Amino acid sequence: MIHAPKPERHIYYRDDKVSADKLHAMQYVVVLMLALLATGMWKLQILSVGDYRLLAEANRIRKDPVRAPRGRIFDREGRIIVDNYPSITCYLLRGQGRDIESDIPMIARALDLPVDQIQATLHRYEISHKYESIPLKQDITQDEQDFIEAHRNELPELETRDEQRRLYPQDGFAAHLIGYVGEVSEEDLKSSKYDFYDPGDVVGKSGVEETYDSLLRGTDGSRDVVVDSHGREVGQLGQQLAIPGKDLRLTIDLDIQRAAEQAMEGKTGALVAMDPHTGEILAMVSRPNFDPNQFSGHLTKDYWSKIVNDPNHPMMNKTIQAQDAPGSTFKIIMSLAGLQEGIAQDMRVMCNGGATFYGHFFACDQHHGMVDIHNAIPWSCDTFYYMMAERLGIDTIARYANSVGIGQKTGIDLPEEAAGTMPSTAWKLKTMHDKWYAGETISVGIGQGAVTVTPLQIARALGGIASGGVLKRPHVVFPDELPEEMQSAIKDTFPGSGDRVVPITPENWETITDGMAQTTMPGGFDTGAAAHMEGIDFAGKTGTAQVISHSAGATSLGSGASRANAWFVGMAPRRNPDIVVAVLWEHGGWGAGSAPVVAQVVNAYITKQRRIEGNLHAVETPKPTPPAAPNPPGTPTAMLSPTSKPGEAKAASVSRP
Repeated sequence: MIHAPKPERHIYYRDDKVSADKLHAMQYVVVLMLALLATGMWKLQILSVGDYRLLAEANRIRKDPVRAPRGRIFDREGRIIVDNYPSITCYLLRGQGRDIESDIPMIARALDLPVDQIQATLHRYEISHKYESIPLKQDITQDEQDFIEAHRNELPELETRDEQRRLYPQDGFAAHLIGYVGEVSEEDLKSSKYDFYDPGDVVGKSGVEETYDSLLRGTDGSRDVVVDSHGREVGQLGQQLAIPGKDLRLTIDLDIQRAAEQAMEGKTGALVAMDPHTGEILAMVSRPNFDPNQFSGHLTKDYWSKIVNDPNHPMMNKTIQAQDAPGSTFKIIMSLAGLQEGIAQDMRVMCNGGATFYGHFFACDQHHGMVDIHNAIPWSCDTFYYMMAERLGIDTIARYANSVGIGQKTGIDLPEEAAGTMPSTAWKLKTMHDKWYAGETISVGIGQGAVTVTPLQIARALGGIASGGVLKRPHVVFPDELPEEMQSAIKDTFPGSGDRVVPITPENWETITDGMAQTTMPGGFDTGAAAHMEGIDFAGKTGTAQVISHSAGATSLGSGASRANAWFVGMAPRRNPDIVVAVLWEHGGWGAGSAPVVAQVVNAYITKQRRIEGNLHAVETPKPTPPAAPNPPGTPTAMLSPTSKPGEAKAASVSRP
């Protein structure tokens, strides 16, 4: 018999068991893990129960913002300029567990938006709360609304809300004065100025809309809505009403603004009309302009590209930002300095078409013959003012120019006002690290060289001189209608030369204002005769600011971009005027060409005042006329109503509103 082999027996020894140290270590690890789990559960179920209850509630209740309607803007007589109208905005809702990226092409087709624009919008809101809705497009069309409604299941993240949108006048009427609104940008949010703003907020971007944004914008409200698992609204729990922004009344007169807009039609430049008694701006026009309505909704790339690439700068408010040589309008300031210093009264200069100073010939546009201060203003004789500049010196000229606000911001309550430049020895040393040369003063005497002004500056300066030296801070909103804290804030935010009084003797005041009145009278070399209005005490001063060097003997106006800028500053009446108007016509040629533009606005103002007073006598609108044959030097010109004294009531031909 064969026996099967017995299985081999294995003997195990105690040397293979886990050591006690390892067992203890494992026990500690297990205990630690259990402790961590217990702590996490305690925090989750005890400490954070309130937070998670809120998050759970947010899955059922959503808080939607309700935009406050902006305050409306009116003119000085309560006529509406800027209003609001009902609109529908499309929002994108996040936090619904959907892959929004995959829906972007369909959303782009639905809203007629480029895909990259939607992606850029989503990128801007990456840092905001994921439950915050994102505005995709304002003022959507009926077809777009129907598409969103028909595709609720495919695009549950899209929602429409009723809102108020800004409605501006058509054709860019008063665009630079009013400004526009737009969504706050990423760059804006980096500034401390926008600390209390959130992405998606609509803010004022320029003009009155920017300056008075805090007053106009109001306070947004909210709606607590019940949503289903797809984020769709199924009910409303409550709401916090939005507080509309406050209305704003401007100093602008719509009738004068319309006349100013028409007068500047087809021109490039700026016009500003002001009441020198108060500093109230009656009209403000800058050309070319832009359409604010394009900015309040969806700004197209084509429109933006068109305006930013326009060499005439349509976004610039040239009334307060264009800084150009004032030309002969500066001669009124030169006359003030010469008379107050006792130099001009006895000056007699023979003008033979120019004069030589420091080895250089400085040209004059005419051979005026013998010139004194009485005919130097209406004839605008460069030779006379070259001589006066040499006698006064640059620092004396600068002192008087600074006293009437040249080289300083006026402090108008509009953003980004420019200061202009009034050169002096100290100015050149500081800015160019070089000394001032006497020959440079000669060009400054006729408003050329380094001196630059804005239209508002020169209007205020000449209006202040004609008012006996009383200068008021320009403004576009009535200060006494603002909250007291805002009145102070406006002055701090827009510092400038403000209200001031410049000493002018009655005799010198009469000489200057009579000279400006002669400027608009027919006859002689009167440079503003084209602006003459029969029966109106109208005064002013032309200015032809050469783009090419006038001091080198060049009297050609040039052509195109090298054509001279045409200035005119006019007022009525000549002393203590009720209205002063300044026009800068860029590359318009002779300053006399701008005179009828000013007269057209003054005519509209006076005609309205006469209508209010019941005197319906019409004023004939001036038309450009060729200059008449010159009178012999020194021939007096007839005056109208030269009876007022500094600070006295105005002439009877015009009354304030």
